[in-house]
Amino acid sequence: MSISSAAPSGGRASVPLTERRYIWPLVLVTTLFLLWAVGVNLNDILIPHLKRAFNLTDTQSSYIQVAFFGGYFLAAWPAGRLMERIGYQRGIVLGLLICAAGAFLFIPAASIHIYAVFLTGLFIMACGQSFLEVSANPYVTFLGPPESSEQRLNLAQSFNAVGAVITPLVGSAFILSHSSAAATHPLAAATETDAVRGPYIVIVAIFVVMAVLFCIAHLPKIAEERPEDGSTEPSVLHFPHLWKGVVAQFCYVGAQECVLSFIIRFVQYTHPGTSDASASHYLTLHLVGFMIGRFSGAGLMKRLRPASMLAAYAVGSIAMVSLVLFLHGPLALAGIVLLGFFHSIMYPTIFALSIRHLGAATKRGSSMLVMSILGGAICPFLMGRISDVTNIRVAFFVPLACYFFVLYFAVRGYHPRKTLAA
Repeated sequence: MSISSAAPSGGRASVPLTERRYIWPLVLVTTLFLLWAVGVNLNDILIPHLKRAFNLTDTQSSYIQVAFFGGYFLAAWPAGRLMERIGYQRGIVLGLLICAAGAFLFIPAASIHIYAVFLTGLFIMACGQSFLEVSANPYVTFLGPPESSEQRLNLAQSFNAVGAVITPLVGSAFILSHSSAAATHPLAAATETDAVRGPYIVIVAIFVVMAVLFCIAHLPKIAEERPEDGSTEPSVLHFPHLWKGVVAQFCYVGAQECVLSFIIRFVQYTHPGTSDASASHYLTLHLVGFMIGRFSGAGLMKRLRPASMLAAYAVGSIAMVSLVLFLHGPLALAGIVLLGFFHSIMYPTIFALSIRHLGAATKRGSSMLVMSILGGAICPFLMGRISDVTNIRVAFFVPLACYFFVLYFAVRGYHPRKTLAA
């Protein structure tokens, strides 16, 4: 038995989403996508919160993303190499434990009130999530027919979007809600940093419980396909579509984090006097659109080619960020909110298209794609610098440039053409 869709007329042939033997492993691994959304999206609450607590500039507040995505970058390649030795399941367990260690650092950081300790905790947490990304993304693509791998990964990533919606709501309630009260307190900065202690205690507990669950679970071993030439360890240099996918993923993650990091800042720039908590409602709407786009995108891939959808969503992103750049008032705010919908399918679709036909090089290819998340550190930093010199609106030219390369990858760059061995 398999989970499948009806055959569409004039579209893609009907392909099962997965098989009965893979249903439970797919459900279990999908919970990870929801979980690591907490680490990524809580940063967007931490930026304005710690900006006030430590009196940071836009550039200094972007160090939060630099630390987090820098950890992703540095840990990804070792994670892929280690995964070749210990397998996907043990890699997931190790990643969860590293995440717990990083989140735990927030507890003493809140007491001693040192910005660098917060950044260190984020860095370690990101290293753990890099292990999870390197393991879970390719593992999901193997849990069913190759033809439906993009749809399957988009569906799993849809639950990441659910976590992305929930996290700002929880963060606003337990972190940003303390900001206005703390602002007039004699020990305002210490009071604001104390607000992060409770949420991160809960996050530590969740990571530990999930690590135990994955330790005792029985997940199937995945026999990765071998390349046609019979070699056992092909070089990733042989796959041009992978390298183009790495650049496209760098650009997409950079653009996404540029928007997420500065939504609250943009709302307050265009509507002076808006509180952090009120401005965060636009972040929530953005993420709701992201979630809707993920679920609807996974459904549309039953009928439409993933690369064609990626191209259409890249064009939509270019149109929406143009509203932010060149218009004012409600239309500019609508553009920044609707960007969430058009971002939705990009990460999993780029990932799945990039690792197709890699065979034994899949784990290393996955590592490179996770390393490309470094774009989430570099692009917001660049955007922060431009904002400090000019203004936050002009800084949105950074994500605009990124969307154009994603469009190129969707139209031409994704085609798997293997080069000749050196």
